[in-house]
Amino acid sequence: MSRSEQKSQTRLRILEAAGRGFRRVGFGGMGVDGLAKEAGVTSGAFYVHFDSKAQAFRESVVQGMENLRGGVLHLQSVHGRAWWPEFVRFYLSAKRTCDLSESCTLQSMPAEIARSDDASRAAFEVGLRAVAEAIVNGPVSPAAPKDLGSACAALASLIGAVTLARAVGNTAFADQIAATTERAMLGAKTSVVRAPASRSRA
Repeated sequence: MSRSEQKSQTRLRILEAAGRGFRRVGFGGMGVDGLAKEAGVTSGAFYVHFDSKAQAFRESVVQGMENLRGGVLHLQSVHGRAWWPEFVRFYLSAKRTCDLSESCTLQSMPAEIARSDDASRAAFEVGLRAVAEAIVNGPVSPAAPKDLGSACAALASLIGAVTLARAVGNTAFADQIAATTERAMLGAKTSVVRAPASRSRA
């Protein structure tokens, strides 16, 4: 592996670790030392790749939104006309019950982004529009949004349901929130979304 490739891999490792840290504890919950430790590098190595924690935050937001867009495109490719129900059910199950560090940027970061700088908010807006456009431009699918505003409303419903379900302590109540949201988004003829038996409530 060339020196340039090694540097690129190290940068990516730091960025991915930063994303996990920010999703788990927020921007203020971890400093550069903690982010570097999460990535298995020194604080000095962190500053070789990023000028500041704010830059790492902004780039982790960009990466997280691109990952979500990539997930949408993947489901469209794999499931064709059934992609939208598959996406809704996946979001209300796997993305509701995973550890916060592995959660979706769209559900875990908006409050942090709203308190951040203009550049981070602009980057998030670009990413959000890209995700919404991927939804609208995808294959025709039952109950799928038809325009940008409807796509954003649907995403807001998903992240709201996930946020509420994560915040309650009662598993049955959390499942009820998810199932009711699924029915509201997809119609009555849907399967009930339940959390896996061994769920993470981080």
